[in-house]
Amino acid sequence: MSHAQYGGSRTDAALWAGVSVLITDTYGRILLQSVDYRDVKLLPGGAVDPGEPPSHAARRELLEELGIDQPVTRGLAVDWLPSTTPGFHPDTRFPGEILHVYDGGTWNADRIAAIRLPDSEITAAHWIEPAELNRHMEPGDARRALSALRARIDGTTALLEDGTPTAPGVLDRLEVLRTVRKPQRWPWRDSPVPPGLPPTQSWGWLFALDGRALVLIGRDTGSACLPGGTLEPGDGGDPAAALRREAREEAHVETGELIGLGHLHDDGAPGGLPRARIRMAGRITSVGPERRDPVSGHAYARLLATPEQIRELFDWGPEGDRQLAAVHRARAQLQLPAAARQPVTEFPSGGGWL
Repeated sequence: MSHAQYGGSRTDAALWAGVSVLITDTYGRILLQSVDYRDVKLLPGGAVDPGEPPSHAARRELLEELGIDQPVTRGLAVDWLPSTTPGFHPDTRFPGEILHVYDGGTWNADRIAAIRLPDSEITAAHWIEPAELNRHMEPGDARRALSALRARIDGTTALLEDGTPTAPGVLDRLEVLRTVRKPQRWPWRDSPVPPGLPPTQSWGWLFALDGRALVLIGRDTGSACLPGGTLEPGDGGDPAAALRREAREEAHVETGELIGLGHLHDDGAPGGLPRARIRMAGRITSVGPERRDPVSGHAYARLLATPEQIRELFDWGPEGDRQLAAVHRARAQLQLPAAARQPVTEFPSGGGWL
């Protein structure tokens, strides 16, 4: 085969090249755009121009579509889209596409207020709960966005085929964030619970020796929770006793000394009394075999993640940053290292590993 013949064969097999940018707000919602040429919503992005590096295309598209100029360099996913992907008019003769998904970061209120939409093409911007992406996007686009979000939490880059990871991690296997998160945006207080404010729940940041903490994922829902729960009469009003009991029932782990971090001030339902949701921290001392919670019957996967990764699984809003700072003060008090971001791992079902 001559060079010309080889080049021609590759040209005939060429795919389109495109980019998307994954952006979240401080509540963990994803930015989607309404466009005047599709009935479904899309991540910001578009086509890569001839000779243009994909990261440059991503930055250009953000400026053109949202009026925001920022470097976009971290890749979250590379996806292969088949020629049968829906949404393309037959006259385009869509050959398939290689699409690069970049991390646009978390935008605060000031950055969001600076968004300026163009006069045409982009008609609106929306902040969408991750579990609701499939209500607003084509199925493959929703799969790709969720896979990219899980890769961002893991600190990895995902290789995808039509939105599905070729080597799924534990967050993918558990389909984390497939269920709508419950907003938990109560004000954070570093101080002890004041008199007259009843503590109703106690939840724990329970650490392994490497500085990562335990987070539970419902196997039937993909929802995240910290170990802990409601104070019961047998706990004698002691948040530490309630946390130890719940950690045994839900996660089948034992803990050492527990440190009070503070509490969330929950004003309760309309007409209800204010209450405190306690947060504590401690070391995990042993891990038993995975079993269903004997009280609720729920089955939980037990994951180890950095505090920052855990925070990204919840809808805590800006108050989550203040709780995170208290978590790291307690971690230092427990003489545990600050863990670098790494792929989330799962306890072996038989236990016995930290």
